[in-house]
Amino acid sequence: MFFFKSKKPILKDLIPQNYVDIHSHLIPSIDDGSKSMDETFSMINQLQEIGFKEFITTPHIYTSVWNNTEEVIKNKIDEVNGFLKEQSKNICINAAAEYMLDSFFLQRLENEKLLTLKDQYLLIEMSYLNAPIQLYDIIFQIQLAGYTPVLAHPERYGFYHNNFKEFEKLKKSGCLFQMNLLSAVDYYGKNVTICADKLLKNNFIDFVVSDIHHQKHIDSFSKKIDIKNVDALEKAMKNNLLFLS
Repeated sequence: MFFFKSKKPILKDLIPQNYVDIHSHLIPSIDDGSKSMDETFSMINQLQEIGFKEFITTPHIYTSVWNNTEEVIKNKIDEVNGFLKEQSKNICINAAAEYMLDSFFLQRLENEKLLTLKDQYLLIEMSYLNAPIQLYDIIFQIQLAGYTPVLAHPERYGFYHNNFKEFEKLKKSGCLFQMNLLSAVDYYGKNVTICADKLLKNNFIDFVVSDIHHQKHIDSFSKKIDIKNVDALEKAMKNNLLFLS
């Protein structure tokens, strides 16, 4: 008797109708994402072709690395939308930010108006080397300030790969999880994909995003997925409709 494995789908074929991408780096020359308006224009075109309807782009805010501010980001997104209009592109890109939980974050939280994905949803990230010592206090302070923390790409924090209980603890603390689509195609390595699949299996992933920086990311949407929990992935992608304008 012969057994045949089911055919693995191509990632771009799973993008749902009216998909809203809530994490990307499409503003040129502001962080490690797009390098020019032409590159931004090209990436937006390609993503629209595979089903992306709306974008909330999220440049990094990371003290001494990417010293972006609310004013800088708003001015830059106006430039992007002005350029798109000049190109007769019928789309308006919104902007939030991806906040690094660095040693200055709590000061920023107390003194600045933070850029949210929508309403109270605040996108945060950690260093890939280790979590902040005061992580749970930071999460509590975020909630105390009226925000809901959305942790970017939890599957990519290697220090949690062999300590899954920390993911459980983060979820119980009220932190939402946002997975990168490319984690489903081994883009960041096999261990990241395995972790992403386990998070999906446990229904820990709330939203799924592109985290687009450059053309190589775009090209990877043509790869076959390498996860088992496809239904959970598709469900999480549909959750992004929460951010539809």
